[in-house]
Amino acid sequence: MEWTAVTEHRAQLGEAPFWDTPTQALYWVDIAGRQALRLIGANVQIWQMPEHVSAFIPCESGDALVTLSSGVYRLDLDSPGLEPRLTLFCIADPQPGNRANEARCDAQGRLWLGTMQNNIGQGEDVPIVHRSGGLFRIDRDARVTPLLRGLGIPNTLLWSDDATSLYFADSLDRTISQYFIRPDGSLGPARPWFGPHERGGPDGSAMDAMGYLWNARWDGSCLLRLTPQGQVDRVLELPISRPTSCVFGGEDLKTLYITSAASPLNHPLDGALLSIQVDVPGKVCQRFGG
Repeated sequence: MEWTAVTEHRAQLGEAPFWDTPTQALYWVDIAGRQALRLIGANVQIWQMPEHVSAFIPCESGDALVTLSSGVYRLDLDSPGLEPRLTLFCIADPQPGNRANEARCDAQGRLWLGTMQNNIGQGEDVPIVHRSGGLFRIDRDARVTPLLRGLGIPNTLLWSDDATSLYFADSLDRTISQYFIRPDGSLGPARPWFGPHERGGPDGSAMDAMGYLWNARWDGSCLLRLTPQGQVDRVLELPISRPTSCVFGGEDLKTLYITSAASPLNHPLDGALLSIQVDVPGKVCQRFGG
């Protein structure tokens, strides 16, 4: 497989790629650089956020959600990059010292948001000493439902086709777990599904049309394609040290976009957004329903 660096942009901590099928646009963020980015064709637009931003997700109403340290905000996509117009939508996690991390919408258009102790300092990583994070579900009317507590580094949010199972990782445990989603929307106990594994720790993931999960491996320089039974199907080697997440895009959903972070190894493409053509299409990303 041949990879391509999609843009010249290099992120400090690239994350959360989202492919918007109706507009054929790619959304992603640089958490540490406080940037929300959108690629349409060859044009990249960047909105400079006032705080760390962990996800950038378009809404059915025409604007977008950005998950900042102080809350979830609506971003006016017509506002200029250096003066983004933000409106507070909700505060999911009021815990002081926490920040947003993984975020994704389910098939019903509800936002699921994982939070964690802020580990981003002034150009350096801050050790995680508290499992102070949580997982929250946010409805289109801004109602917040807490689902999990005591999380370290929440990553990967994917659902089974029948919406009865959640795939979710806490990277501190180096394990992807499966949770049964009860009829009332609460989560059953965690069931270890995959990991630990020698090729790095679990970061963000995407699911293909066959129900296989593609997981970015932090410090592992690869993606792992995992079967529905939680077994390694293939290893996709990458020219970056710290892949952070991935998403399927393009007209046929066979272009795999991969975000990455800077690393002490200083490989030339660390922090780049990569794309690779693959042989199986992915599932469509869901916009926020509000």
